[in-house]
Amino acid sequence: MSLESPAAPPRAKLDENLGRRGADLLRAGGWDVDTVSAEDLCGADDRTLVEVCRAEARVLVSLDKDFANTLRFPPRRYAGIVVLRLPEPLQREVIEGALRRMLEASAGRSLSGRLWIIDARRIREFAEPDDP
Repeated sequence: MSLESPAAPPRAKLDENLGRRGADLLRAGGWDVDTVSAEDLCGADDRTLVEVCRAEARVLVSLDKDFANTLRFPPRRYAGIVVLRLPEPLQREVIEGALRRMLEASAGRSLSGRLWIIDARRIREFAEPDDP
């Protein structure tokens, strides 16, 4: 009999622009998901939202390109930031495809301290080097 407890599922907060289907898709992939809209954070400024995610140790998943600014939001401070940079006009299928790629790429990995930018073709990962 093993006394090991199962690993906690990855935790995410989906920005208001990703909707219920995005949350359902991540939950089906084993993630613990909160949403900005369910927590009455719609319209919150970027700083407030990212700090709530930091306090809750949740990966922020958003279409808002402002979160890709590593000077304003240094990845090392957060449980992870994922920015979807997808072609416009946005289509539900494209968003869901990007979220599925995120699920596949993050399997068994921590996003803590990392910024992922997911576009239509690839995932770019940014992590700050460790301090000497």
